[in-house]
Amino acid sequence: MASRSWNRVELIGNLTRDPELRYTPNGAAVCTFGLATNRTYVTDGEKKEEVDFHRLVAWNKLAELCNQLLKKGTKAFLSGRLQTRSWEGQDGQTRNVTEIVVEDMIVLSPKTGDYQPAVAEDVPVPTEAPEQPVVEEAPVPIHPSDGGKKVEKEEVSKAPAEDVKDDDLPF
Repeated sequence: MASRSWNRVELIGNLTRDPELRYTPNGAAVCTFGLATNRTYVTDGEKKEEVDFHRLVAWNKLAELCNQLLKKGTKAFLSGRLQTRSWEGQDGQTRNVTEIVVEDMIVLSPKTGDYQPAVAEDVPVPTEAPEQPVVEEAPVPIHPSDGGKKVEKEEVSKAPAEDVKDDDLPF
């Protein structure tokens, strides 16, 4: 009986550069970007920090979503698998690169860097009950392994129409 292996990577970090979106000759989207992760440790009573830089690649619909939602400095959770590939450079030398093929992505930082959560005193208190109940929604992670389809959300009820601009949203 063959033994089973495991190839899984999960990272939380900040993008080191804006994503680059390209398309293959067959029309498949491919997005590459860098991610920095850090860890803190103590040596000889001195606190030190170590930073690692990772190369990531996303394909198809997830590639397009990464390009739309991520930018340099964005904090994100990314999971996927390690892949090492080789090719021959123009100089005839064999090149190797190990990268993380992204399978799931969740944006952790707000859309704008200067977003501050509202303090309870700043939130207006309605004097009357709303005409329609409010919809309660949770963030939906993107799972390309499901064909890039969004997970269906249960609708609690219909939300009232509001005049909110996309730039006002924290995500």
